Amino acid sequence: MSAPDSVKPDPVKHELAALGEQVDRLIDAVRRLTEENRSLRHSQEQLASERAGLMARNEQARSRVEAMIQRLKALESNG
Repeated sequence: MSAPDSVKPDPVKHELAALGEQVDRLIDAVRRLTEENRSLRHSQEQLASERAGLMARNEQARSRVEAMIQRLKALESNG
């Protein structure tokens, strides 16, 4: 007499359960990576904006220094 199905291990059910667990882990990984990617893109946008602001400030400072140099040269040639 053979053992009832509830007692006998079923390799197909076991494999399907293992695959289901693997799919769940992959779904979690995709969700985590999607969130990480969104966060990194947001950080990249913020850094690009900050960089543009710093470049503009640097250009303004450079222009002011050049203007001061020109005024000093003019004072030197007039004095």
